[in-house]
Amino acid sequence: MAHDEVPVLVGTEWLAAHREDPDVAVIDVRDAWEFDGIGHVPGAVNVPFDAFRATEHGEAEAGMLPGSRAFADRMSEAGVANDDRIVAYDDTNGVFAARLLVTAELYGHDPGRLHLLDGDFSAYTLEHETTGEATAIESTDYRATYEERGPLVSLATVEAALDDPGTVIVDTREEWEYEEGHIPGAVRLDWQELVDADTRGVRPGDELRTLLADRGIHPGERVLLYCNTARRISHTYTVLRHLGFPNLAFYEGSLTEWEAEGNELETG
Repeated sequence: MAHDEVPVLVGTEWLAAHREDPDVAVIDVRDAWEFDGIGHVPGAVNVPFDAFRATEHGEAEAGMLPGSRAFADRMSEAGVANDDRIVAYDDTNGVFAARLLVTAELYGHDPGRLHLLDGDFSAYTLEHETTGEATAIESTDYRATYEERGPLVSLATVEAALDDPGTVIVDTREEWEYEEGHIPGAVRLDWQELVDADTRGVRPGDELRTLLADRGIHPGERVLLYCNTARRISHTYTVLRHLGFPNLAFYEGSLTEWEAEGNELETG
């Protein structure tokens, strides 16, 4: 496979073979104590999830983003350049690492150079050595600007989608959350359904396509995701990118905000 044909999801063998490439930035999003104490992929840098996690809205009306300056500073400190090919991993099936990739895309990093390890740190350790040695880092001048036309959409966009037959709204929460209340017409797709418990990565493509089709989720439609945690949206979004879905969007506002605007929820 040519270097410019790298898939969204890369396997452990690919990472082991390319982790030292000068244009590849391997980012471990686990807590610092895990990165230092348990070990990490050789050459990886640590950008803990909390370093790019927001607790309130940033630039975007409905987005939980850390702010362009804060994100740029964190990437610069980690030695990541704007034209690097980022490969992110965690030890939780990729759900936290996917959030780093989505955040980078929203701040202007080329999505074609954003990749998730298919599996996680535990999967990598089964066949490859890890290290506890610190990675030498040379800081960069990373630039980040929020992409107004990116996949993150407002509540008004979701409202408009209710009457759009070409859009399928997807709730990525657990079943009990969905049953308590969901956006009318939304179908449920728990992100964990996309994961293979044995490999710790995503399920094979044919299985995923069958699962999605059974829920009425097809590549020819616009898919609009929502959840109450950004990481779950991010994982599902990344898997759909991997499958070649061309028209993806997501909403990160809460259902409390949805109701506050006079909108109703369905139950059951």
